[in-house]
Parts: sequence; C-alpha cells; structure tokens
Amino acid sequence: MKKVVKLALLLLVASSMTFLGCGQRQDDGVMRVAFIARTQGDSFAAWLANSISEEAARFPNLNVTIMDGQGNDAWIMSLVENSIVNRFDIIIVQPNNSEAQRPAVQQVVNAGIPAVTVNLRIPGMEDVSHSVDADPFEQGAVNARLGFYQIPQNGYVVVLNGPAGHMHSIERRRAWQEEFFDRRPDVTILGEQFANWNNDEAMNFMEDWVQAHAQIDAVISMNDNMAAGAIEVIRGDARFSNLLVYGVDGTAEAALLIEEGLMTATSFQNAHELARITMNLANDILTGNVTGYVNVDIDCPLITAENVHLLIDAHVATGAIIR
Repeated sequence: MKKVVKLALLLLVASSMTFLGCGQRQDDGVMRVAFIARTQGDSFAAWLANSISEEAARFPNLNVTIMDGQGNDAWIMSLVENSIVNRFDIIIVQPNNSEAQRPAVQQVVNAGIPAVTVNLRIPGMEDVSHSVDADPFEQGAVNARLGFYQIPQNGYVVVLNGPAGHMHSIERRRAWQEEFFDRRPDVTILGEQFANWNNDEAMNFMEDWVQAHAQIDAVISMNDNMAAGAIEVIRGDARFSNLLVYGVDGTAEAALLIEEGLMTATSFQNAHELARITMNLANDILTGNVTGYVNVDIDCPLITAENVHLLIDAHVATGAIIR
C-alpha cells in the first residue's frame, strides 16, 4: 500500500525550534544559523524546512534553529529582529512576500550579519544578500507550453494564484499569460482567485466553480497544494473525469496524484536541492569560503505521467512516500 507521510510527521522539525530570547552566541566554535520558514502550514514550505533540518545534520559546526513564520509578515519581522538580537551568525529567510520581507532582510544586512533568502528572491538585493531560488517564470512556462497543446479548443479554465504580491505567483502567472493565454485567445477563464498557496482556500473556490459551471476543462494552479485542493473537490465527479490540472513544486502528494491520473503535470521545485545548496552556502559563508554575493537558481523540470516515477522514487528515497 502506498501513502504520503502526513504533514504532521514532516513537521517533526518543529521539535528542534528554540524559543528566541534565551539563546546566546555559542563559544565552542559552533556557529548558529536561524532559518525562518514562511509557514509550516504549506506543504512545500514544510518540505523545505524538513529538508533544511536534514541537510543541517551534515554540518557539525552549525547549529540550526528553525522558526515558523506562520505566513504572517509581522511575525516574520519579529522573528528576524529577535534573531538579530540573539546574535545568530547567519540568518536565512524564506520570504512570505518579497516586498514585505525587504525591510527585515535589510535589517539583517545593516546589523552586519550575513543574510540568505531561499525559495523567493528579493529583487534589487542581490548585491547585499545571498539567495537560492528557482526561475518562477520558467516554472509556469513549462506547464503553459504543455497546456498549449493539451487544453481543448474553446476550452474553459479556472486559475488559482498564490498570495497577491508574491513574486513566484506573479511570475508563474505571467508565464501562463505569455506562453498560453496570449497564444490561445479561444480559451475562456471562468474564474480566477488568490488561494494563497492554501489547499482549503482552493477547495472553497473550486466548490463555487463546479456549482456555477457545468464544464471546466482545466485547473491552472500556481502550486501543487492548491491544485490538490481543487482535485479533492472533483474526485469521483464524472463531469470532470477528463479535467486537466497543472501545478508547481513536485510535492509527494502531486506525484501520487499524477500517478493516479488525477493531476496532469507539475514543475519540480526540488526542496532537497534548495536545502542542500542553502546549507552548503551557509557553511561556506561562515567559514570564509565565499567572496561576493551568491545568487543561485535550481532547475525546474516538467513532471508528467511519463516520468513521474522519477519523482516518486525521489520521494521514496527521502521517506516522504512509503511503499
């Protein structure tokens, strides 16, 4: 029997969290790393935080504290400020919103502490902060190019966006516009909403759409978590047995949905690769092996039914899928 390890298990990383305000700089040669996740409630953010925890085990000279930003910009600012006060040697932020976290990362820079952003770059800060990311336009584009040929003539689609102002959501949506909608004027958008990367919000919007429309040919989602929420609504509904669903991230849940034939494609944003590069970079910065500022993008390959076995194998290897 196959199953996805529940998010609660993936969030065991939370047990390593330390209450900020009680720590001081260690004097045993071990350097302290703060990693502020945007929210543990999002499947990809949880996967990334878990991967950071796993990768940190390779560095006995680093002590990593993982904090949950709870998807709240003010709380993320508070965590950053406390990390500065508590004299962490390096502060890594997974931004919830590029512009909202710009002042926070600038505070890190102003304090003379190395700053790294992961999974979302803050435009214009590449010369003062390191970053590890993927190209969000290409993440959307690989799906849009496939959808160009798959979505039927005169088709009807719905669109699920991430948070307003979030660069990854904006750029993925721009890719769909340029690579698909501008080239397929025959396609009608029945509904488009900001579901904020959230499964439950996506379900609510999808429930409204299926009640209002007898025909929906495709769900265009800017991440897998929202795509999975939409799929849950139409699961078993014969009217939507041929529904095309596109996402981004390559989560374990998406891999199994593609294998099951319920999801069409995803763009693989490898959280383990992001974590591996981020922790290597943090170690290199703290050991003096980096000159200048490093800004790295990982690849974003398209995953479909034809190659989903590779994604499943990757998740089996990490324990995210158990078979």
